[in-house]
Amino acid sequence: MDDEKIIELFFKRSQEAINETREKYDTYCRVISTNILSDKQDSEECLNDAYLKLWNSVPPEKPKSLKAYLGCIVRNLSLDRLEKNRAQKRGGGQTEAVFEELAGFIGTSNIQISETLAIREAINSFLKELDKESRIIFVQRYWYFCSIKEIAVQMEITESKVKMRLSRTKEKLRKHLQKEGFDI
Repeated sequence: MDDEKIIELFFKRSQEAINETREKYDTYCRVISTNILSDKQDSEECLNDAYLKLWNSVPPEKPKSLKAYLGCIVRNLSLDRLEKNRAQKRGGGQTEAVFEELAGFIGTSNIQISETLAIREAINSFLKELDKESRIIFVQRYWYFCSIKEIAVQMEITESKVKMRLSRTKEKLRKHLQKEGFDI
């Protein structure tokens, strides 16, 4: 079923909307959550919470892209769960490595920096300037928290090429952000 029909089901308050959404996007959402949390049980809870949040927000919201909207919900809930787990000293697996990379790059381990509107707009404009392969690699690593190995397999390139692309892209981003007036 296409997204418009699924959104119509949400507006009709049909339980079928959740079933259709789950059937179409469950694997996508599971990958996002599992990459962040590295724990199947926590991921499953986040997915259930995400479907409930989607049910409660559509309507009144009418997302242009159901996949992107749901992906953001899952990602945010998973990051919230990760923060809670960190507070309980349970760790975060792959996500910890990504946060360390970002902390070394932007000079802070504070996740909230990515939530500021100005930096988000600067990063989005930067991503539009990148070639397709570099953009995919960057987003897979820093949005979906995929491992270097997963990205290499997906892109059918070597791990060293992924690392090099990320390194070069981060350097380009650093220069772009400095040009935009951010103290990086």
